[in-house]
Amino acid sequence: MYDHLADDARWVLPGQDPVEGKAAIVAACQGSAAELADLERTDFTRFVSVADEHTAAIDVVARYFGTDGSVSVVSSADIYEADDSGRIVTITSYAVDLDS
Repeated sequence: MYDHLADDARWVLPGQDPVEGKAAIVAACQGSAAELADLERTDFTRFVSVADEHTAAIDVVARYFGTDGSVSVVSSADIYEADDSGRIVTITSYAVDLDS
């Protein structure tokens, strides 16, 4: 699943410390996946992606439903930058909580 991630990749989350290196990014992704697995469900109300040879961007609005009845809505955008060999070298992520 992480084959296209460069060993020295960097995940930039504005306002937070960046996640440095493939192993740290994989661990962060696995942690997020574990948290999302505990949700009742997730509905995506927007999912737009664009890409060219070296860059891809994904714009998403998701509504997360907790097993306790809680609901949160998040608008997020992720930008993936690849080198000439197709390895992802930088990921930049933005997320904003919206009114549910």
